Amino acid sequence: MNETEHQAILEVIPDVRDGLTRTERLILHVLNETRKERDGRNVPTIMLYGRVLEYVNISEEELHAYLDRLGVRGNGR
Repeated sequence: MNETEHQAILEVIPDVRDGLTRTERLILHVLNETRKERDGRNVPTIMLYGRVLEYVNISEEELHAYLDRLGVRGNGR
């Protein structure tokens, strides 16, 4: 197994400690850091998406699916 295959497997397998995948953990981390920068205010999804793209290549639809799975709710939901 080469390094790329190994990383791909690690990406989709939930961590035994908390059940989160690497991408889920990354999204929550970026969301938390951005919320701190905004003095606790809500983070617009498009802002979160742009920042998450700095770390992982996902579509906007995939981000929404992750946010739904993680129970992250925006205004009006």
